[in-house]
Amino acid sequence: MTITHTPEWQEWWAEARENSQQNSLEPFESYSEVPRQLGKGYTRSIEVHPQVWLEISNCEYYDDVLSQGCDCDHPLEFAVRLSGKITDEFGGQLGEGYTLISGGGIQRKMALLDSQAQVYIIFSMPPELLATFFPTGDGEIPKQLRFLAKGNEWQTLLYPKTTTAIQTVAQQIVNCPYHGMTKRLYLQAKVLELMSLQLAPFLAEQALVQPSPRLKAQTIARIHHAREILLSRLENPPSILELAQMVGMSDRTLQRGFQELFGTTAFSYLTEKRMEWAEQLLRQGNMTIAEVANKIMQILSG
Repeated sequence: MTITHTPEWQEWWAEARENSQQNSLEPFESYSEVPRQLGKGYTRSIEVHPQVWLEISNCEYYDDVLSQGCDCDHPLEFAVRLSGKITDEFGGQLGEGYTLISGGGIQRKMALLDSQAQVYIIFSMPPELLATFFPTGDGEIPKQLRFLAKGNEWQTLLYPKTTTAIQTVAQQIVNCPYHGMTKRLYLQAKVLELMSLQLAPFLAEQALVQPSPRLKAQTIARIHHAREILLSRLENPPSILELAQMVGMSDRTLQRGFQELFGTTAFSYLTEKRMEWAEQLLRQGNMTIAEVANKIMQILSG
């Protein structure tokens, strides 16, 4: 059974926060129990660094939860689920093999289905802080990370695979053994470590790509944006023409530039990433062989 997010939820959460006691020993941390109307468990919110908020949640709702996101400004977020999962209508998944990097920018309106039981961590910040954590000397965000700061454009959504290292750091954050300022310092270090682990595969991939001297910087940026869109919409990707329109260039320039930058066509790149996703479905073991086969056929014929 699934319950639908309603306007009353905000009132219930506000009441729950008022009734929950803040730990006086941790002035930078607040605690809130899940509203009794929804389930049980808690969320903790910790300011580990100015403007960097870490949320640790261990909740069990009465049923799966269906909610509707909105077209709105969104901060930069990194999320890991240790149990449970959340999926969106475009095929994105957080949990059960995947983590989430949700870039700063405008969030698309989408339906979200959240599992009944969940343990997760998520930390958020203004994208501008990337210039503080990864200084370049000019006060600007490193060019390798600018895809995470879209401003008034659609945000970037990435789903890095869960690794043993990521799981270990997430567990260490949940089970932090320290208190007071030592706790805050420890969590600062772990948040940065988790950020680097989630970004590592994308930064490594960028390092292998050498900019073409025949392509303008703006064209290269748009082609990278096109690739990010493909990665975030593997199950329901746009056509080449639609993709070209989304990034503001002709389909011919997109196809030629994609081949020049990445050594393959956009279609071949999409097929490769879809097959990797299909392989992940097989390894997870949460579906029967018939279900996986049907899913793969839908992916490849979409």
